[in-house]
Amino acid sequence: MDLDILWKKFLDRIKPELQDVNYETWFEDTKLIEIKDNYAKVLVPMALHKKQLKDKYNDMITSIFYEITETNFQMIYLTNDELENNIIIDTNEIGIPNEPFETNLDPKYTFDNFVCGKSNKFAKANAVAIAERPGQVYNPLFIYGPSGVGKTHLMQAIGNYIVKNSNKKVLYCTCEKFVNEFLKHYSDKKENGYSKTLDDFKNKFRTVDVLIIDDIQYFEVAKGTQQEFFNTFNELHSNGKQIIISSDRSPSDLKKLEDRLLTRFSWGISVDIMPPDFDLRMSIISNKIKNNEISVDFPLEVQEFIAGICTTDIRTLEGYINRVLSYAAIMNGSNITLELAEEALAGHIGKPMIAKNKINQLQQLIAHNYNITVEDLRGKKRKASIAYPRQIAMYICRAYLEEPLARIGSEFGGKDHTTVMHSVNKISKEVKTNKELLSEIEKIANQIR
Repeated sequence: MDLDILWKKFLDRIKPELQDVNYETWFEDTKLIEIKDNYAKVLVPMALHKKQLKDKYNDMITSIFYEITETNFQMIYLTNDELENNIIIDTNEIGIPNEPFETNLDPKYTFDNFVCGKSNKFAKANAVAIAERPGQVYNPLFIYGPSGVGKTHLMQAIGNYIVKNSNKKVLYCTCEKFVNEFLKHYSDKKENGYSKTLDDFKNKFRTVDVLIIDDIQYFEVAKGTQQEFFNTFNELHSNGKQIIISSDRSPSDLKKLEDRLLTRFSWGISVDIMPPDFDLRMSIISNKIKNNEISVDFPLEVQEFIAGICTTDIRTLEGYINRVLSYAAIMNGSNITLELAEEALAGHIGKPMIAKNKINQLQQLIAHNYNITVEDLRGKKRKASIAYPRQIAMYICRAYLEEPLARIGSEFGGKDHTTVMHSVNKISKEVKTNKELLSEIEKIANQIR
């Protein structure tokens, strides 16, 4: 029997079963050197090859070699050193380097450049704990909040930290991509009548140490794929692998997901990220200006203007900064001023946004003047040091900004219209006799106007 011909048949047979990089790394330079007494000896380039073939691929090799020879052979992998010096290398003491693997992570997302504030402080603390001990602290981690508040940044920061500080295999994927890949592999299986392509999909998602799935709410419109994710989740979780998930809603609000999935989401911890408050928005603007090494002067009043009109998400905030910079450049390198910023963003700020942001600016001013926080104004605390400034703020919203009672109640933590009306009526009576209070209120109102 010609050993070279036999081994070539084997290599031709096993090559389609492997990714190109794995075949080229572990099989291409191997050689069958002896068949004797039900043993097949294979010469490999290095001890690393010996360990990898023995630990990871031996079952596949044995099975395919049996198909070709119709004989059960026990495979023995040897290096040149072992043959020439009659020694045995202990593969248990050999480390295998990570195989090339596409994590889909963007290296720009790190904990260092994640700007932290009250709205995301708890989420970041849990993210760091999980990054330091994946699979051991909270599993799964479920991060939720509206679009553009930093969920993806935080998830990828976890992944990048783990990749940098360990040999763990991390995979980041949007839910939409997970669904599309599964459907493609499932379709290929049905058309070709074999399961290899579906096995490739399972191998990709179930052999990682950390799986990060973004925008899990997409499963609501792809119900057929929930079963596959359920199986993937179980496989990873049972093996102590870390799962990180994000959504634009809390688990309890994902009404169209199966109960068994929602139950599993509750096994770990759920953390929310809310839209950034004024102070955090200012920090984000300052950080972006600093990190991008913007050479032109970006005045504080322009930063405050942008932070005041954009209360929803970080993405829009960054977009406004870029638009102001671009507009200044187009205007022959004009200096950035408040007037230029207003002109640059004039077509991007709708009336509802302006109305909402006037209330937000008012809350910032009241909070500053009375040494409390905006969260206090929007909260339920009733002590006089908070309740009285809240009543003044509601009065200004109604009397000077002419806001509807329902909007005022909504912007102050969901108060009903009778509570708002009570506050408005109370301050209305006071300003008739308290000229000092009236002067103070008019000063604040003029600042907002």
